[in-house]
Amino acid sequence: MKNLHSKILFNRPVNDRYWKMAVDAAALEEPVSPGQFFHIRCSDNWKNLLRRPFSIYHFDRRTRILEFLYLVKGPGTQALTGRKPGETLDMIGPLGKPFTLPAGDAPILLVARGVGVATLHALARSAAADGSRTVAIVSARRREDLLAVDDLKQSGAAVYAVTDEDGTSAVDQVKRLAEKLIENDGFSAVYTCGSRRLAKLIQNLAVSRNLYGEIAMEARMACGLGDCYACACPVRRERGIEMARICCEGPVFPLRQAILS
Repeated sequence: MKNLHSKILFNRPVNDRYWKMAVDAAALEEPVSPGQFFHIRCSDNWKNLLRRPFSIYHFDRRTRILEFLYLVKGPGTQALTGRKPGETLDMIGPLGKPFTLPAGDAPILLVARGVGVATLHALARSAAADGSRTVAIVSARRREDLLAVDDLKQSGAAVYAVTDEDGTSAVDQVKRLAEKLIENDGFSAVYTCGSRRLAKLIQNLAVSRNLYGEIAMEARMACGLGDCYACACPVRRERGIEMARICCEGPVFPLRQAILS
């Protein structure tokens, strides 16, 4: 973990709801892994002093460029859209526990909705580098909100896009699609982020098919370092249900531990 003051390389809209930002992370000496996040100060305005967590969309180890994909939702992310190339971004990271990939080169299944595809895109890139094939189900409200589809395809992933707009994103329809893919592709693991309904579906399928699974949990955070417990959530452990801090004991958890109901 390091407090970085990184130069913004670009900060531009993807559509009317989502933006992508890239920063120069040459000063970052620690390894960066899919599933981890950076805690970012969005502006110097006193109304937005609390940092916001941003999952890693992509980190190029050669160029040391770090990319984030974010949803413009509240005053913090709205302020972030005003940051210009050349300005310095104050961020702490990398933070949190990353995804783990199973040994071998068996394919993996990703299921994401909305901006949850950001952290799974980083995982798809990592899996491709390890020689594993990736299949992704990407869900969104509208076709224009189908984020990272082209980037996923460029990484070698087979992408199945479903939307509310097309009437293809209902849980029962995604279930049929996921079951068909699981039967045909022999996945070694499943990963999910961005929707509790879809995560619950994938959790049930993972249990019934005896598949290893992980989930990247989302939460509001204050400190991002585990001191304030603002992001604590219940998880299943061997001793029973316990509280876990998403910022440091997550954000990635074994799917079987997640309490999604």
